[in-house]
Amino acid sequence: MKVVVIGAGIGGLSAALQLRKAGLDVHVYEQAPQIAEIGAGIQISPNASRLLLRLGLKAAMDAVGVRPRAMYERRWNDGRTLQRAPLAPEVEATFGAPYYHFHRADLVNLLAGALPQECLHVGRKLVGLEQKGERVIAQFENGPAVEADLLLGADGIHSRVRELVFGPEKPRFTGCVAWRGLVPAERIRHLNIEVASTNWMGPYGHVVHYWVSGGRMMNVVCITEHGDWKQESWTDKGDVADVLARYEGWHPTVRSLIGAFPETFIWALHDRAELPCWSDGRVTVLGDACHPMLPMMAQGAAQSIEDGAALAALLKEMTDVKCALARYEALRKPRATKLQQASAANRVRFHLPDGPAQRARDEALATSGDRSIANIGWLYAFDAAQVL
Repeated sequence: MKVVVIGAGIGGLSAALQLRKAGLDVHVYEQAPQIAEIGAGIQISPNASRLLLRLGLKAAMDAVGVRPRAMYERRWNDGRTLQRAPLAPEVEATFGAPYYHFHRADLVNLLAGALPQECLHVGRKLVGLEQKGERVIAQFENGPAVEADLLLGADGIHSRVRELVFGPEKPRFTGCVAWRGLVPAERIRHLNIEVASTNWMGPYGHVVHYWVSGGRMMNVVCITEHGDWKQESWTDKGDVADVLARYEGWHPTVRSLIGAFPETFIWALHDRAELPCWSDGRVTVLGDACHPMLPMMAQGAAQSIEDGAALAALLKEMTDVKCALARYEALRKPRATKLQQASAANRVRFHLPDGPAQRARDEALATSGDRSIANIGWLYAFDAAQVL
């Protein structure tokens, strides 16, 4: 079976590797002239890391990844710990796979390096799709058309595959604006920040930070409500002074991290109506192309990796492509929807103004903890490859 994957991001590359392992003939087409992931940090929890480890990537992942010891949720102004959830080594011992922090570029590069280079085609922009009988034909702006038994759209939140198959979408601005910064370790050594993930929750905003690139850089993401920036792009530069102004009065650690930004990038958070279906004939989509979610559960990339694993497991056992795609959607859509909803709920929960609702949230975090080993098992223990 020949499969064409559109998009060489984390979802597309990991899917290609899993499909190849299942015995399929896979080629990846990327419109950019080279493999280059934008953005900064990414969290890969055990539900996704176990799938990558099965591809023989452990040594490469250990070389560039960071294994955080814990996940903290703290008060915005006084730094009081509301929840400390263990990660390494407790999570690995319990769920059989580590929790990693990566720089996105590091993860994309190691995935691309594991794929035979003759299977990876850059500078190929998709412009059209045509289905003829048992074949799907991909047409490119710069290069010959390609035929396959199946085409997989892994081309992200602005998916061309989704647009060609299901028509244009209308993203809805959530009112949230995010800034990101990547801080060299030497700029913040004096802060003595633990190898952990920390989420500072405050009125109408939150800040998340964690180490990446083997501990050489700190990834920081600041999200606030009531922003007026509407562009949904990871490459628009912002002003560090604007970020500091938004976080006036927050804990000195938060303000020191923001003040250490060499530069910052700004983007607006949008949500989208649920896609009624993910497949049409011999074309389907995965990850952000079909179930984009707000970044409040750290599961966007993880779920795209799960999608690829489920699809590979089904296609290994099922020769009828359309039946396999119907099963893929039936299996994956409920879980992806649950995480979309959880991410949207966290947006509200993270941004509560000080008051009764905030105090109730803090008490719940202190007593039960949504990220405790007992409460997070539904997410971390899941094996997306177990589909039959």
